[in-house]
Amino acid sequence: MENAKQSERPLGLWALALGGFGIGLTELSVMGILPEIARRFSVGADTAGTLVSAYAIAVALGAVFLTLAVRRIDRKNVLVGLVGLFIVGNLVCALAPSFPVLMIGRIIAALCHGAYFSVGSVVAADMVSENRRAGAISLMFAGLTVSNVIGTPFGAFLGQRWGWNTIFWVLTGIGFLVLLSTWLLVDKTPAGGETDLRGHLAALHRPSLWASVALSVLTFAALIGPYTYVSYILTGVAGFRSTLLPALLVAYGIGTFIGNMVGGRAADRSLDGSLLTFIVGLAVVLALFAALGQMLWISLVALVLWGVLGYATAPGLQLRLMNHAKDAPTIGSSMNIAALNVGNASGAWLCGIPLGSGGTNAQGTLWIGAVLAAAAAMVLLISTKLESQFKAIKQS
Repeated sequence: MENAKQSERPLGLWALALGGFGIGLTELSVMGILPEIARRFSVGADTAGTLVSAYAIAVALGAVFLTLAVRRIDRKNVLVGLVGLFIVGNLVCALAPSFPVLMIGRIIAALCHGAYFSVGSVVAADMVSENRRAGAISLMFAGLTVSNVIGTPFGAFLGQRWGWNTIFWVLTGIGFLVLLSTWLLVDKTPAGGETDLRGHLAALHRPSLWASVALSVLTFAALIGPYTYVSYILTGVAGFRSTLLPALLVAYGIGTFIGNMVGGRAADRSLDGSLLTFIVGLAVVLALFAALGQMLWISLVALVLWGVLGYATAPGLQLRLMNHAKDAPTIGSSMNIAALNVGNASGAWLCGIPLGSGGTNAQGTLWIGAVLAAAAAMVLLISTKLESQFKAIKQS
């Protein structure tokens, strides 16, 4: 492991990134085939949509409870087992004869999602030296951001051309590639001193950890909440034709990839300082989009910056929670994954309020996102100040 730490990007990180890509594709690709699924199983669009919401809930549950359940096992073996769960879940989906069976497959795959990123973040950070930990985490998450670029359109393309379940066969194949690369490239990583459940529970008593949880919830509520309604925003606020939406979403996805990589390097230099910069920038961009988005060039720049600044926070948020649970980093990592998904769900609900049933007030979703980002910045400022005061008291 020490030799691996001398390399800025050990090969094992690329195996983790491939896993992140496959899992991200599993989450997002189904959004592009919901109409085909609804027709195949004779269910309504709202029922088909529960494949997305149930997935998010299972991600949050798996991130905490499944991660705790495997805390005594070598982390490489845990990752291999989770990839096996990923393969089983997508295979069940590919072969599903009914909608309930398809839902079961989605839930199985989602349980893998949360735990994989929880454990994988710790493994990635352990592969490199202390001053490169956020960069290593960002490389693992790079696979997820690449799936942001192609996930939904890729699923739609395969579903329309070869049938709704084609994407699940492709994901099963990706799963076997991830399994092989993880087995060959990731070093064994002992569970270390995290086997004691009381140690995990003790970490949950720290106010600083819960402040970081609140920060993650608010930041991703601000990021994902408005994005849930991005089609309404781009057509209703900016006035783009609906035929341009795929290209615009690719531009946003490229922004998320850039932001994730930049954010990892910035967090290694100044964790809280970089997070504050990105979160304040996100609030400003969303507010400008709401106020001036009728100007096409402003809306286009704002869309890309939205992706850059929002996803630049991801590595820092993950590392911050791990730092606040240093004696139990896996629980810190899992708490962050759960918090991000709570932020996704709550942000989507809050930002959907202005739209109502008619979907006419898309500007309101952007204003709510800006307010949520501002609230996240306030939490970070207050938390940082209190942590500094606490350290000063301990040292005096």
